[in-house]
Amino acid sequence: MRYVTVTALSHTGLIRDHNEDSLVVGPWTLCGTVTENPQTLVFPLVRPLVVAVADGMGGQPGGEVASELTVRQLAIVGATLDSEDVLRDALNVCNQAVYAAADRNPALTTMGTTVAGVVVLPESVLAFNVGDSKVLNATPDGLEQLSVDDSPPAAPGHRTTSLITQSLGGAVHFTPVTPHITSTPLSLSGRYLACTDGLTDPVPEETLDDLLQAHGSNNGKAAFELWKAAIEAGGPDNITLALVGVAE
Repeated sequence: MRYVTVTALSHTGLIRDHNEDSLVVGPWTLCGTVTENPQTLVFPLVRPLVVAVADGMGGQPGGEVASELTVRQLAIVGATLDSEDVLRDALNVCNQAVYAAADRNPALTTMGTTVAGVVVLPESVLAFNVGDSKVLNATPDGLEQLSVDDSPPAAPGHRTTSLITQSLGGAVHFTPVTPHITSTPLSLSGRYLACTDGLTDPVPEETLDDLLQAHGSNNGKAAFELWKAAIEAGGPDNITLALVGVAE
C-alpha cells in the first residue's frame, strides 16, 4: 500500500508579533500557532489527501481569521477533492467564505489570505494556489515550481515583491478568483514543498534546493534546516511549510 508522509512546521519568525499563517493536513489544521519542531503525520493513500498553507495578508485586518477559515474549509472537504473541477469549486467556496465572514463583521473588511498546496491522489498530484505562496516539486534533478505566482514583477534590483494580484478575500467587495491548478503524475522519488513566502522571500531557490538535496532521506531534518535558513536570513515574516512525500 502507498502512504503519504507530511512533515510540517509553522513559526512566527523574528519580526512579526503573531502568526497569521495556517496549515491543513488531511482533517487536521494548525492555525495561528507555533510548532517548536517539525511534526510528521502519515496517511494511507486510500482517498484524496489535501495539504496546504494559507498566509493571512499582513497590513490588513483579520489575516489570521481569513487563513483559518480557508484551511478549515479545505479540511472539511479534503477527502472529496478528486478532480481539478472539484478542487476549483472548493477554492471558490473558500473565497466566498472569507468575504461572507467579513460582511458579518465590519472590523474584518478587506481581510484576505493566500493559499497553496497539493491534493495527493492515487496516481497524480494536484498542485494549486491563489496568491504568492508556493508549491515546489523537489525532484532528484532540482526544484520545479508547480504553483503560479500571483504577483507583479519585482522592482529592478529586487528578487521578490510583497504585492499580490489575487487572493482569497482582500477587497471591500466580493471579487472572484481564478485558482491555478496543475496536475502531475504521482512520483515516489520526489517531494512536494508547500510554503508561505516567509520561507521563499528570504531564502533563494538555490539554497532551498541544496538543503532538500542534502537531507533527501530525512524530511524532519530538511524541514528544520529550511526553517533555520529563513531565520538566519532575518526571519522577516511568518514561516509555514509542509514537505509531502509518497512511499510504498
